[in-house]
Amino acid sequence: MALFALADLHLGQAVDKPMDVFGAAWQDHTEQIRRSWCAEVSQEDTVLVPGDISWAMHLPEAIPDLDWIAALPGKKILLRGNHDYWWSSIKKVRQALAPGVQALQNDAFIADGYAICGSRGWLLPTHPKFTEADQAIYLREAERLQLSLKAAAALALPMVAMMHYPPTDQDGSSTLFTDLLEQYGVERCVYGHLHGPAHRFAFEGTRRGVSYHLVSADYLRFAPLRL
Repeated sequence: MALFALADLHLGQAVDKPMDVFGAAWQDHTEQIRRSWCAEVSQEDTVLVPGDISWAMHLPEAIPDLDWIAALPGKKILLRGNHDYWWSSIKKVRQALAPGVQALQNDAFIADGYAICGSRGWLLPTHPKFTEADQAIYLREAERLQLSLKAAAALALPMVAMMHYPPTDQDGSSTLFTDLLEQYGVERCVYGHLHGPAHRFAFEGTRRGVSYHLVSADYLRFAPLRL
């Protein structure tokens, strides 16, 4: 058994959203993901998918993408990203998922001997366009992360956190998110959201006991990262 992570699949089987408009690297990215995933992941493994799963606007439009993910090898744990507008109530999302696929929201799951937790996150206060409205969401996402961390801590297993937005800047500065990850003793944190030139804003490495990994699909050349 092994644990993998791959964010920002940006699938769109039911909507017209070709990803190659974002650069040549995204050409046939769905097939790139399928090929790499099938080559590296076994049925006994688990893949964390921290956000931006489908371009669908509504849940019925996302079903082909969710079924496509379900058909790939291994178990999957999904987290909502900023573009997952189809992700409405968690109850409806979970009802739509095939066996072997789970949706994480304010709780935690066990996978391969780890407690998997996390939240979407948000823009950080250091962002040049950060507003008072962003501050409210930032605080709310920190509360949601803490709910998930508490649920994970109750499982008494090593913890891996999923976030969609980066939990810290490229310099590894302290945020509400990093403080919580450290407080609860999280071993690893995987996140996505950053693409193309924005990869330079990623923080990767270990900070105060927590190892951080950018797992955006284009950053990983569309292959799941083994943790």
